[in-house]
Amino acid sequence: MPRARLLVVEDQSIIALDLKNRLNSLGYDVLATAAYAETALQQAAADRPDLVLMDIRLKGEMDGIQAAERLRADHDLPVIYLTAHSDEQTLQRAKLTAPYGYVLKPFEDRELHMAIEIALHKHNLEAQLKERERWLAATLTSIGDAVIATDRAGRVKFMNPGAEALTGWTQAEAIGQALSQIVSLVDEETRAPAIGPVAQVWQAGAGIGLANHTVLIARDGQEVPIEASAAPIQAERGQPGGLVLVFRDVTERRRAAEALRASNAE
Repeated sequence: MPRARLLVVEDQSIIALDLKNRLNSLGYDVLATAAYAETALQQAAADRPDLVLMDIRLKGEMDGIQAAERLRADHDLPVIYLTAHSDEQTLQRAKLTAPYGYVLKPFEDRELHMAIEIALHKHNLEAQLKERERWLAATLTSIGDAVIATDRAGRVKFMNPGAEALTGWTQAEAIGQALSQIVSLVDEETRAPAIGPVAQVWQAGAGIGLANHTVLIARDGQEVPIEASAAPIQAERGQPGGLVLVFRDVTERRRAAEALRASNAE
């Protein structure tokens, strides 16, 4: 297994050298040490370490918290803060950067090793999750059917281009809106509002299919006959975390069926 590659950002050279030796003995590869945030940013861009150990107080105009913000934004690098007892305001600023841990000075090897391993594991899991999300988003974007996902309260969290085209809403406009606001459904025969998929899914406790005579009224008032199904999205411990609605325009299929019936009747 390859050794994790670390960057140490510490403004006191004696502490930096001691930390580098400790990390080497723990089985890590220290790419470099830096005393200034600006130097650390350049080093990180060049070497792309697996993890950055960042002192909060640094030499120069930029402190470790500002540097950590840049590292996360520009390179998505996990950061562990190295700190003595800081004031409450500094700690609150540090929290906003979503660090992967804190290690208090003076360092203890066991604590240091544990913090690094937890941070590396957490960042690896997050990277895998982001990759799955990108793969899922690409898949849902490319399919022909319209897809909308909601949270537990029925508020829209995702729409693919197919759903945007049929409803007339863009994903940016729809995010956070109630599904019933974006997907207006009526019974084609009675013209009565159809029971929404959110209510049907929660009542059934499972996936459902909408009635075949359901019509979607788009944002511009155009009516589109659709075929649709909805299913719950399971969250932790089997609790429903939302639902996914999949639907398609069946106008052409209906026309083809009617043409076939007319042809057979002649």
